[in-house]
Amino acid sequence: MTKFLLAVHVLAAIVAVGPVTVAASMFPPLARKVPADPGESLLNLALLHRICRVYAVVGVAVPVFGFATAKNMGVLGDAWLIVSIALTAVAAVVLGALVLPRQGAVLRSVEDDVLDARATVRLAMVTGTFNLLWAAVTVLMIVRPGSTTGA
Repeated sequence: MTKFLLAVHVLAAIVAVGPVTVAASMFPPLARKVPADPGESLLNLALLHRICRVYAVVGVAVPVFGFATAKNMGVLGDAWLIVSIALTAVAAVVLGALVLPRQGAVLRSVEDDVLDARATVRLAMVTGTFNLLWAAVTVLMIVRPGSTTGA
């Protein structure tokens, strides 16, 4: 059962978190290009925002299966897992409270033709923070101190 839960946890992370990190990273540079090419770029910008919103909700499966896996493995109290849980919570807050609302604000400003380039820079910064948090969690999941893999 543990292998099944771990497989679902990893697949959920790849399928849910991967698209958010890529779409969120693509959003600020595309937003800066919209004034020069408003037609298709605006549609693509709206699509990237929707991908981020939808996959953020789907991403809830990652910690759900992560907790189930950790419980089956008996590692819920391990320091590396607690740090991973904390970083995941911070990443979720950054995504929900900073990235998605700022994407929405940038999208509305682009639609109204009043884009402030500084807003895209700030958005890129918080998006990078979100991506770095997930990178740290990924490294902890792979390296995890006390691992029995011998790697």
